[in-house]
Amino acid sequence: MSVTTAAADQTVCAAPLPVLGRDVTVPLVTGGEVTYAALDYAASAPALQRVWDDVAAYAPYYGSVHRGAGYLSQLSTDLFENSRATVAEFLGCREDDQVVFTRSTTDSLGLLAAALPADCQVFVFETEHHASLLPWRDARVTYLNAPRTADQAVATLERALADRDPYGPALVCVTGASNVTGELWPVKELAAAAHAHGARIVLDAAQLAPHHPVSISELDVDWVAFSGHKLYAPFGSGVLAGRSDWLRDAEPYLAGGGASRKVARRADGGVDVEWHDTAARHEAGSPNVIGVYSIASACKALTEAGFDELVARERRLIAKVREGLAEVPAVKVLSLFGDDAPRVGVISFVVDGWNSSHFAAALSAEYGIGVRDGLFCAHPLVRTLLGSDPQTQGECGAPEAAPGEKSLNAIRVSFGAGTPDEHVERFVRAVKELVADGARWNYRTEDGRCVPDSNAA
Repeated sequence: MSVTTAAADQTVCAAPLPVLGRDVTVPLVTGGEVTYAALDYAASAPALQRVWDDVAAYAPYYGSVHRGAGYLSQLSTDLFENSRATVAEFLGCREDDQVVFTRSTTDSLGLLAAALPADCQVFVFETEHHASLLPWRDARVTYLNAPRTADQAVATLERALADRDPYGPALVCVTGASNVTGELWPVKELAAAAHAHGARIVLDAAQLAPHHPVSISELDVDWVAFSGHKLYAPFGSGVLAGRSDWLRDAEPYLAGGGASRKVARRADGGVDVEWHDTAARHEAGSPNVIGVYSIASACKALTEAGFDELVARERRLIAKVREGLAEVPAVKVLSLFGDDAPRVGVISFVVDGWNSSHFAAALSAEYGIGVRDGLFCAHPLVRTLLGSDPQTQGECGAPEAAPGEKSLNAIRVSFGAGTPDEHVERFVRAVKELVADGARWNYRTEDGRCVPDSNAA
């Protein structure tokens, strides 16, 4: 694989990084309270305490950026642009790459989709999160079937690119780590295949960047997109970083202040606009300065903590969860590439005899464990992994199935740099107890979700 990992036999692992909410207690339906086990990092990771402290220290000095003469505006502008430089360094950007701040990974890929040259062909695997699967509506899109090995992924892409019209622009969109299985994709090899056939490639690093170092130059990808809220940074910011030419030549993603360099009235009453050709071209409006700063703070915190130690510790947690689940015959872990595939701390599974929403509800109500159930906004992939028709429609949340009824959705447990050992140990124990003994409470379906029945136990 092309992503750097720590030595498998490393035995000295870092302690979990301090995160907000680590001491929050939640009530149990069976009585009493327990410290909340946040095991839904793949959806939104808790903010690092370091990030929160940095933001709190800056908050009194907040000011508008780029357009203010006052001291706080100048300070905020410096902080905003220094954050851009920090993210560029974190991603190993090339000298002429741009870092554009957005709202999320979804927004970043939507921006790139809006910047595609005319008649661009896009190639995307059906295994992608909807943020990567759906934004290419104005392009010619080829959806590739789910591969079953990393080598098959590369071969599938090479065949598709060899059959394309070689004279027009083309883009490949691929994830770095699956938001369903956690498996790492062969990004560097896919990038080499794309470039060999005259195509460019964008990496959806939403699930990769929080767990592994990501270098644009080393992976040789053209763009990287990720979200702050998965990188232990709150406040709704994201990043699109990479080559500047398509972004510079495209119409601004939003038309407004900040994107324009010069605006003048014409004699005929119209307006002439000269747009910026820097990242500002696609950052119209007042930016989310605190969100941007929180991303930069998270980048610094992860770098200083050391990815080797973080990866080694996460590998140990992954092994603990997978070994525990393997001891429960009723549990089926979902996988594309097999048990030996390298992965991050994202594991999805189903339990024989259980509706997935019911199982997730019981984990929460009876054990204080937060996981995710549903199709994880990756419907074609989950349907394929569950052996159902991949064209079957579904919802991102749980379908309306009562406790005990079969449902075509799954349960996802995910964790990372802030996860204590006790949380995954409690999760494994809870899975075993629920499968062996059943739920201790009655549940009902309400608004499409399984919830504890307050009238009966």
